[in-house]
Amino acid sequence: MLQVRRAELRVVKGPDKEARIELGHPGIVVGTAESCQLVLSDPAVSRRQFELTPGAAGFRLRDLQSKNGTRVAGLRIGEATLSGNEEIEVGQSRLRLVLLDGHEEFPLSKSTAFGPLLGRSVPMRRVFALLERAADSDTTVLLEGESGTGKDLAARALHERSRRRDRPFAVVDCGAMQATLVESELFGHVKGAFTGASQARIGALESAAGGTAFLDEIGELDPQIQPKLLRLLEQREIKRLGENQHRTVDVRLIAASNRDLASEVAAGRFRQDLFYRLSVLRVRLPSLRERREDIGLLARAFVQKMRPELDPAEVISDAVVAMLLNHDWPGNVRELRNVVERLLVFPDQPATALDAPARHDVGSSGDLLELPFHRARQLLNDRFEREYLTAVLERARGVVAQAAKLADIPRQTFHRLMAKHKLVKP
Repeated sequence: MLQVRRAELRVVKGPDKEARIELGHPGIVVGTAESCQLVLSDPAVSRRQFELTPGAAGFRLRDLQSKNGTRVAGLRIGEATLSGNEEIEVGQSRLRLVLLDGHEEFPLSKSTAFGPLLGRSVPMRRVFALLERAADSDTTVLLEGESGTGKDLAARALHERSRRRDRPFAVVDCGAMQATLVESELFGHVKGAFTGASQARIGALESAAGGTAFLDEIGELDPQIQPKLLRLLEQREIKRLGENQHRTVDVRLIAASNRDLASEVAAGRFRQDLFYRLSVLRVRLPSLRERREDIGLLARAFVQKMRPELDPAEVISDAVVAMLLNHDWPGNVRELRNVVERLLVFPDQPATALDAPARHDVGSSGDLLELPFHRARQLLNDRFEREYLTAVLERARGVVAQAAKLADIPRQTFHRLMAKHKLVKP
């Protein structure tokens, strides 16, 4: 069992003074949006300001890319672990984390694996406990987490551990195609429904009847398609593109997103009713940064799988593990697997294994093709931001206010982007 110290967050200064909320697992979000667990009216606070998550080692505070920042002891933080009784400053408000008597308990799996997912850490054993319960039911599951954390592996493992294991498992990437094609992929179409529809086609939801449909990157789903997916969840009915009648379908849905869907709801980009129907059970897969004690285990498991004739402990020595622990792992477990593969190719040059295109910059199109679509797009966007900000700063001779004006974005946004890319004034 995971024991978490009881605590509450109290507003001690600002327009919402005296407001308070007790923390629970998996945590709370503070901001001005109605979807937040603690809603503030301070106009200097972002819609989703920060997230506070209790754990065995303390309380994890994570700024959600707020416009004015989140501060503890006067320092602006991106992510930090609090022990209790600290004060958090946001906008014109100040909140205090107050420890309460007693603890809450949450189940932890006794297993260190769920399908291909591995982990001895507390965050992963908590995930395994949730997935084990979900596997015994037909409950709709929403898998959340950064790219590369294993959401696709979790979805397939859920299917293979369920009573539907002998039925189809269909996968639809909602972000890789234009809206019409995604709708056809999900629901199917009749002949002539759109240009190029030369024959009728059964969609993934219908072809997975009796089984499971995994909708990856659900946060990218076009708003026009969202009501049709909601009808499936509420009435178990679908309608092929270009058809009038509805068809009954028995299919379990598992959705995944590396976006914060609650934020997407708050921003009006995702239907609130669909979010609630999808998130009957929400499971957040932790980033590799949050489960560093699993890095050695995972690296050696990759060696065992790729080169079973080798001794994993010799390839991934304690010195190599120490090196891996010092890396940020923006690509999470997927990046770790690629690093291990390079270690096997260049065992005498372990430090160079981390010097990969996926770490900071993207080179040729060949480099891009080695990455998933969303990761490649993210890396290209990051490179554009760095190069653009650097050029604008040089043009403005290091004056941030002038650079922000040239870029036509708020100065606070410019500062946030500079911090994100660790840029300094020229």
